[in-house]
Amino acid sequence: MSETAFGPGSVWLRDEPERPRPVPLSRERIVAAAATLLDEHGADGLTMRRLAQQLDVTPTALYWHVKTKDDVLDLALDHIFGDVPIPAVTADWRDDARALIRHWRTAMLRHPWAPALIGRPMLGPNVLARTEFLQSALSRGGLADLELAVTTRLLANYVIGAALTEATWRGTADARAQGEARRRVTADPAAYPTLNASGHLDADRWDDDILFERGLDAILTATHPFEPGS
Repeated sequence: MSETAFGPGSVWLRDEPERPRPVPLSRERIVAAAATLLDEHGADGLTMRRLAQQLDVTPTALYWHVKTKDDVLDLALDHIFGDVPIPAVTADWRDDARALIRHWRTAMLRHPWAPALIGRPMLGPNVLARTEFLQSALSRGGLADLELAVTTRLLANYVIGAALTEATWRGTADARAQGEARRRVTADPAAYPTLNASGHLDADRWDDDILFERGLDAILTATHPFEPGS
């Protein structure tokens, strides 16, 4: 990852320069085209040259709007977070948080390149608006200060990790490969008695949706304000 991805060179920490730009190209068009290419080719398949070809412009024209590929990735990541619906606020803060996290997972699975990029600066307006909703819901549950920060990170890491695992598995393994993975466990039940009993890697027994929902319920059910000094 380049230094600009995390330093003050991040696209979210720079003011856009005031200078004439080629038309009709715009940052919005660039980001939409980049998201399409990312869906088709993944992050490694996105290049400024390929993006320029998608837009039918020269690579030089792109640099009037974005400085680097890192800029494009940051903007595209925030763009797809705009697809995450912000739920209506209800009387149940856990239901509100649960609804947002479900939508977050759905969006990342729809764009399987996204989970692996969410170590980048999450400073775009779409991401910040949804993080604000999540923390607001947790605050209504009585969380504040360190407890709020810990629980926010716990939920974010849970949904990102789940989506990354699911997206990677779906992208690299067909049904036969999944069966072979399960047979690796069941072939030696004496060595892996607990894994056999729990249905580890058995998609016919526990599918991803069930595992995700139960995990999310476990986190939210256990979430409560910490005792002072704990």
